[in-house]
Amino acid sequence: MTDCIFCKIANGTIAAKKILETDTVVAFMDIAPQSPVHALVVPKSHIRNITELSAQPANITTDVVAAINSVAKECGISESGFRVVTNTGDNGGQTVDHLHFHVLGGRSMTWPPG
Repeated sequence: MTDCIFCKIANGTIAAKKILETDTVVAFMDIAPQSPVHALVVPKSHIRNITELSAQPANITTDVVAAINSVAKECGISESGFRVVTNTGDNGGQTVDHLHFHVLGGRSMTWPPG
């Protein structure tokens, strides 16, 4: 998708502070962090949201989960704990129509989240 900011980050058109990159996934720091550690894990292929994920090859889901774990380790939050969030649709708070997972940590998380 040509207008998608996450597609542009994934293909290198827009710079980001990347933490991890594989053939299928890119992870980078959020530009408006909501916690001391706030990274985004994004499939490189344009998938609108999680409702479209099951129609993708199974390795995409596996690669995303592996990337989330790698990001947590790289950012030093895998032992202390972290939260993974994906927003879907307008009522879910999705602001970029490209599937992405927020990896939040570095502080105690409260519940309910929002």
